[in-house]
Amino acid sequence: MQDESLKKRAVKNIIWRFAERCGAQFVNLIITIVLARILLPDDFGTVAIINVFIVVFNVFVDSGMANALIQKKNVDNKDFSSVFYFNIFQGVVIYILLYLSAPLIAGFFNNTELTAMLRVAGLVLLISSVKNIQQAYVSKKLMFQKFFWATLGGTVVSSVVGIWMACNGYGVWALITQNIINQLIDTLILWLIVKWRPEKYFSFQRIKNLLSYGSKLLFSALIDTVYNNFQSLFIGKFYTEADLAYYTKGKQIPDFLVANINATLDSVLFPIMSDVQDDIPRLKSMTRKAISTSTTLLWPILAAVIASAPQMISVLLTDKWIDSVFFLRVFCISYALWPIHTANLNAIKAYGKSGTFLIQEIMKKTIGITVLLLVFNKGVHAIALSVLITAPISAFINWFPNRKNISYRFWEQIKDILPALGMAIIEFGVVFLLSFLNINIYIKFGLQILLGIVTYCIMIYSFKKDIIQLALSIVRK
Repeated sequence: MQDESLKKRAVKNIIWRFAERCGAQFVNLIITIVLARILLPDDFGTVAIINVFIVVFNVFVDSGMANALIQKKNVDNKDFSSVFYFNIFQGVVIYILLYLSAPLIAGFFNNTELTAMLRVAGLVLLISSVKNIQQAYVSKKLMFQKFFWATLGGTVVSSVVGIWMACNGYGVWALITQNIINQLIDTLILWLIVKWRPEKYFSFQRIKNLLSYGSKLLFSALIDTVYNNFQSLFIGKFYTEADLAYYTKGKQIPDFLVANINATLDSVLFPIMSDVQDDIPRLKSMTRKAISTSTTLLWPILAAVIASAPQMISVLLTDKWIDSVFFLRVFCISYALWPIHTANLNAIKAYGKSGTFLIQEIMKKTIGITVLLLVFNKGVHAIALSVLITAPISAFINWFPNRKNISYRFWEQIKDILPALGMAIIEFGVVFLLSFLNINIYIKFGLQILLGIVTYCIMIYSFKKDIIQLALSIVRK
């Protein structure tokens, strides 16, 4: 009975989180498509460089403390308050560092416009320093419907501003402004609808205790973030901005698809797994279910994107972006493993093994950087293909501790993903066959979408009806 209650609670929050992520990502994708039809690839190369540094600096703003609050069993308001003030201080310091280093970054890439853009875009670091603890509180209390309403408000307001600026010739600044407004409105709404408020209390001892866990996650996140953006920095420095734009744009659609499911699983599974960290059989069961469900939902969709990639790029972004098709297909394959990474890593974090988590990141990134250094002068395509070598190795490293921690055997993990692999092969075959039709590209792409959706729904209904039934039962309640 307790397992069933936990299962329903998990799915209910997953539905809310997934709805929130989908809404936000969909609007952002629409804005990006509008910009892609207006701007040149070189302009998007500039945006990609800005995003690399904002993402890296943002890792320091969180410093792993939000996850430490979620993982801690008997967390109280004094913990949240101490971390709240600590995070604001961190945010101010990190923004000052970005502000001062902006001219150096601009000089490194020989683009003087980057200075002002980085300084303005970096304002999201100050907003994040406030928002992170609100998010940790909502996640800890499993109130994910709050995220939905906050994100909805931020997305609607910022999308209107972003599209208006794009249509009126503001170009790159439209995307920068849209992101700042989105974060600001999101944070304000969370502040209004979540009852938590910080006390007038601060304890270095509490910060120190949380840092013993959170600092390892900080270094893990930093290693992961720097590594994930390392390729973009290499391409931006040693190749053209257009090359970086095609590379980044190829990532965008699979990232849109995978980020929704992956972020949903990450934010919901971790607090729930932390609640049952002492019950190994339940922790293992949740990990297996997360991998099975996420790959079943995701892999057929990625297979359809791979099959229809040329038509998708031409229709949505115009033919000037056709060079991004190669990268789109490569990253669809690589990103398919992300939900497996997430489920395994959440089990490790929930189990309290943040040290193991850090060691894994060091191992994976050492291998990844070694491969990158071997291929970076072979061309942008070779750099992209290197992820197909490192992604399976990383998946194996992420699983390895769980064979002992929760007795999750390798053959069990293979068994959990085989149905999804079969569905992906079928989906690819159906959609790819339509690409041979000698008809208008818009009609062809429309047919690929229609038949792809029908095939996907039939397979889900036939082979994974339990997912639909559980979701519907929770929605009705």
